[in-house]
Amino acid sequence: MNVFARLDSSAPLSGDERMLLESVRKLAREQIAPRAGHYDRTGEFPEHNIGQINKLGLNALFIPEAYGGAPLSYAAYLACVREISKACASTGVIWATNFHATRPVVDFGTEDQKRRLLPVIARGGLASLVITEPTAGSDATGMRTTFRPEGDAIVVNGTKTFITNGAHADLYLVFGKWSELGEGKAAISALVIEKGAAGLEVVREEDKMGLRASSTAALAFDDCRVARANLLGAPGEGLKILLASLNRSRPSIAAHALGIARAAFEDAVAYVNERRQSGRRIVEFQGIQFMLADMAAELAQCEAWLWYVARLVDSGATDFAVEASILKLRASDLAMRIATDAVQLHGGYGYCKEYRVERLMRDAKITQIWEGTNQIHRQLIGRSFTNR
Repeated sequence: MNVFARLDSSAPLSGDERMLLESVRKLAREQIAPRAGHYDRTGEFPEHNIGQINKLGLNALFIPEAYGGAPLSYAAYLACVREISKACASTGVIWATNFHATRPVVDFGTEDQKRRLLPVIARGGLASLVITEPTAGSDATGMRTTFRPEGDAIVVNGTKTFITNGAHADLYLVFGKWSELGEGKAAISALVIEKGAAGLEVVREEDKMGLRASSTAALAFDDCRVARANLLGAPGEGLKILLASLNRSRPSIAAHALGIARAAFEDAVAYVNERRQSGRRIVEFQGIQFMLADMAAELAQCEAWLWYVARLVDSGATDFAVEASILKLRASDLAMRIATDAVQLHGGYGYCKEYRVERLMRDAKITQIWEGTNQIHRQLIGRSFTNR
């Protein structure tokens, strides 16, 4: 048993969760990974992979039993994100986004909202977290999308960009500003918009460097009328909901990045054990061993921190924003570094699409950018030590 097998065995999972994780690994290995290259080349939405995930009932993990789910721990969710992302990073983020967009309904929704909306996801629907705008990225409080109340309806106007699952979602958790509360952050509110709502338009899907099979869409809301019954919380409570969502979504971005990193590391190890130069396997050269040692040490430490944060969440902790930022920062930087080193260790072959490491390097880059750029996370972490 190597260091990573021992680390995986230490994950805070129950027996039932470990059985599920083995099913996810089998699904990832046999159904998802073999199609990842095709979906990357074509940019097609991975319908087959999502269908296989739904056959396994994985959306039920984050839905309460009362609404058709079979909830497991946050640690189990992160473990599944990592395994799916290791096989296909596009598929991993599509599935993980369901949690990002659905958890606020679980935590802040009314009984009516939970009863109407959560079964949609439990049955295999897709959800989308709709925050970013052309002029409001890491500083989401600068958003300009407006919610204007009109009797029993809310009229939504604005544009959103870089929205994961944007062209395929059944439910959209949209953040905007309540028109009667001004333009400051105290006006931010949250609203669930259902697929097919009049006035909701998918403007385009982005042609991206990596995660090419994941739908990243620009959305427009033009007098989009939504029932006020879909307002999550009260007007002006959106910032609280948004921050709670990000605190839980950032560790899953780290799990996504660590799936990419683990795949790149394993590919690199396999290659250097087979490739020969000057009559020797290149793994026998000290310089190569030093590279592997550095990659393994950092990966092990980062994955240990992943389980630490998972334990915090599962224990009921509410103040873990800094820990989540540390995890997202280190995991995403590491994924990019390991993927780049894996390409280097493959030599010229690593630059060719025949080898997976080329795709992994492209997929890794976005993890340093979304859910708050790593520059923003460094600022958040550093600011936490400022004496008040």
